[in-house]
Amino acid sequence: MASPRLETYCCPNRDAATQLVMNFQPEVFSGVCIGSASISLLLTILQLLPKKGQSPRKMPKASSSSTILLLISICDILGGLGIIFRSSVWIGFPGFIANISVVNRTDMWPSAFCVGSAMWIQLLYSAGFWWLFCYAVDSYLVVRRSAGLSTIVLYHMMTWGLAVMLCVEGITLLYYPSLSSCENGVEHAIPHYITTYAPLLLVLVVNPILFRRTVSAVASLLKGRQGIYTENERRLGTEIQIRFFKIMLVFVICWSSNIVNESLLFYLEMQPDINEMPLKNMRSAALITWIIMGVLNPMQGFLFTLAFYGWTGWRVDLKWRKREIPWESLSSSTAGENTYPSPVNYQSNIHDSKKISTTDSQQTDEAISMLSEGNTSGDDRATRSSPIYQGW
Repeated sequence: MASPRLETYCCPNRDAATQLVMNFQPEVFSGVCIGSASISLLLTILQLLPKKGQSPRKMPKASSSSTILLLISICDILGGLGIIFRSSVWIGFPGFIANISVVNRTDMWPSAFCVGSAMWIQLLYSAGFWWLFCYAVDSYLVVRRSAGLSTIVLYHMMTWGLAVMLCVEGITLLYYPSLSSCENGVEHAIPHYITTYAPLLLVLVVNPILFRRTVSAVASLLKGRQGIYTENERRLGTEIQIRFFKIMLVFVICWSSNIVNESLLFYLEMQPDINEMPLKNMRSAALITWIIMGVLNPMQGFLFTLAFYGWTGWRVDLKWRKREIPWESLSSSTAGENTYPSPVNYQSNIHDSKKISTTDSQQTDEAISMLSEGNTSGDDRATRSSPIYQGW
């Protein structure tokens, strides 16, 4: 799981609230983390592998949105590997981890492992948050026709730059003046918690706003194709809206427990003695949410693939072949067709008018197809293969 408490635990003079959760059934907690991360890792890879029975088609033009979705999954996979490695060492070598609890100037490997593994997990999940924010921005810009593959370079600079900068800044302030003599008190740790939870809160607050505006822009874009809003267009707009809702639902499910747990632990830290009887229910709630975090945080990778692509099935095709990206199947069905000719038929320059209409229709199809990936099963697959739907 990803929590700033992992870095705080690396300080020998850690606070009592961190000591409470980190010493609560460490073997059981590490086992829960390994199990959840392993299941999520295997299912995520299974989701991303090509499947048998999918007919190869011509690869359409790539999009920045599809690249971002893949990068989010990669961050979750690498973060899950970090969780598995850290938890495995904690279970297999308890004496190695116990050396962190004392100031041992001759053996810095336990502290180095504690800091390195915690930073690896925190950095990758933080980068995943920034990529998810970039996806919301890119979705809006794509509909506004202001984005493209060139913007992915800017997204890389922003995502990795901010993730590394905030992580290093938070760690530096947390371990000041040194790892073996961290400052006592909550105040010196607050910047670290802010830099950790800033991208998470950004996604929670800003992404729903951007998604809502994107859905509104999609409706306007679809209406502008023929000047009317048909049932098929309404259905496509609803698909995109549901897809955005699934993404935010997964994010809230996986990370709301972190916010609750951190609020409880901060409240306990402010108390003179966290072991007092009136605080028993507060301690129990903190420990319960701590275990929930160990289950839900690593599961984000698999749950996101369900929100992105839907369930892709078990039948894996290990033979390499160039295949169509599922979420861009719509753009190939409209390429080269004048599906939506101009409703106004000018007597002069009629060929130029049709050419412009075709170009606008194709640009609209490309923008919409980048947002409607993942709906390729059941009745929806049959609908998309019908002649009526081929115009979308």
